[in-house]
Amino acid sequence: MDGFDIGIVLVTGQWGPERTLNRWTDVREMARRAEAIGFDTVWIPDELVWFPEGKPAMGFWDGVSMAGAVAAVTSRVRVGTWVLSALHRNPGIIAKTAETIDEISDGRCIFGLGAGHGWPGQARAFGLPEDHVFDRFEEALQVIVPLMREGRASVEGTFHAARDLVQLPQGPRPNRIPLMLGVLGPRGMRLAARYADTWSGYSEHRNDMVELGPRIAALEAACAEVGRDPATIGRSAGLDLRPLEARPHPDAAWVGGTPEQMADQIRALRDGGLTRVELFPTPATVEAIEACAPVLELLHADGRKVPA
Repeated sequence: MDGFDIGIVLVTGQWGPERTLNRWTDVREMARRAEAIGFDTVWIPDELVWFPEGKPAMGFWDGVSMAGAVAAVTSRVRVGTWVLSALHRNPGIIAKTAETIDEISDGRCIFGLGAGHGWPGQARAFGLPEDHVFDRFEEALQVIVPLMREGRASVEGTFHAARDLVQLPQGPRPNRIPLMLGVLGPRGMRLAARYADTWSGYSEHRNDMVELGPRIAALEAACAEVGRDPATIGRSAGLDLRPLEARPHPDAAWVGGTPEQMADQIRALRDGGLTRVELFPTPATVEAIEACAPVLELLHADGRKVPA
């Protein structure tokens, strides 16, 4: 599976109906085991608190702090932000955050970025803006992209400003940290085609090409619209992973089953045009990560080389 990246999402906070809490010691162990068994990337979510209707709130540790900590206790695996919320933070500071994580990791950061979302009650509870979310995101990119690619930005916008702002200090990869945009819809696809090294979208119903194939087609159409060769942009997807389930879901609601079946499901996504998968495991435990070891062995046996 030459050039195909396999990542695992580390749940940094509460999960499941019992609101089981992953503490830092749990996250640290999961990150180290993921690195040891051969994952290419570990992804750190950027969430605050969810307020599901009729259910107890679900809280998460700060994603930036956790990404830096995971970067510090690993040595090979790439560390990705999944995905930093442009709604939560000043765009110049977001760019500095990515540069800092790249410094801590010695050049292993993948800068995942999205518009952010108003999970019911979350934005209101923290006093975050609830209007013009995507407009704010698009304008934030006018600050972030020049800082990350040229080291300087000057913007006077409706929502954001950067006044002769310089990206200092810079880490081991000045102007070269990979940018992944987690976006959907025609407007988001155009932004990815214009700015991103990789586009990413999370599966909503099916974890197969029935759902993801049309999204890849939409990305390629957006590339044509902005005049970009679609072969120059990576294509990634967040997927529900149930490594302890004995059988795959009949309608692909998750990736699961035997190691051979899970490997086949991932191969089908690769063959369908994805260049990376971001596997979100349930349960969010070390045991679930360990259960991926034989899957990775099968995929490694395909002759996959870890991307540089």
